[in-house]
Amino acid sequence: MDEQPLPHPGMSDPTYRSRRQHIADMSIGWRPGDPIPEVEYTDEENRVWVKIATALRLAHHLYAAREFLTGAENLDLPDDRVPQLAELCRRLDRLSGFRLRPVPGIVPMRTFYGSLADLTFMSTQYVRHPAAAPDPPEPDVIHEVVGHVSLLASPAFADLHYLAGRASRRCTTEASLQFLSRVFWFTLEFGVVEQDGDLRAYGAGLASSVAELERFRSAEIRPFDISRMGTLDHDVRRFQPVLFSVPSIDWLHHELGSFFETYGTESYEDTYAPALTTSPM
Repeated sequence: MDEQPLPHPGMSDPTYRSRRQHIADMSIGWRPGDPIPEVEYTDEENRVWVKIATALRLAHHLYAAREFLTGAENLDLPDDRVPQLAELCRRLDRLSGFRLRPVPGIVPMRTFYGSLADLTFMSTQYVRHPAAAPDPPEPDVIHEVVGHVSLLASPAFADLHYLAGRASRRCTTEASLQFLSRVFWFTLEFGVVEQDGDLRAYGAGLASSVAELERFRSAEIRPFDISRMGTLDHDVRRFQPVLFSVPSIDWLHHELGSFFETYGTESYEDTYAPALTTSPM
């Protein structure tokens, strides 16, 4: 597997940085109940969307789990332009009860997970630099929408996000929150499932990256293991060398849902707390 960090050409492009900051500024100060700012995307930004969304749609039929495909079909993203968060928010609310909140960029971990307990997903609105396509080193609106919002369009996956948010609010230490975040990463971000005699991707990080989708079956595939997932480090700038597989999405919903429902309660201490001091495997 390639161990080189993914490049970020946009950071050396002053025009891109100015445009990105302009879009980010639109969401600063936004409060629940305010209209979601509408971005007037440029022709170039729409072209990037069309190029990446088209490639991802083709890759999804080859590599994505059935349940992810159903969520994406229900969401019905446009083919020819970057969708507005406001229109997706209305659609998502009907499908799973989740709403979208615009944010200028990456938010603190506790804030991000806590919002899920309020049935709210925090999303950026800027588009990756054209030279960073198809895989930017940080989330952009393509990652958020094609990956996460498609997952949230499935009630079962939306429920797991909600339970993760509830669990995060019971975390009293940064170590316990980090453990929860790693489990989330190796499941709802980069999880894979056995379907039809092959591995399929359901995690948003995989489903929003053409390169990850084309490579994930070459990763080291381990069986679902909460303690190992919660103690394994990962680098968001690199392709993921280790992934964890589940036998079915129904099985995932039961097992991961049970973990999220109990994590942070008194009963979790005896089951998972020892892993918080375990070295990464």
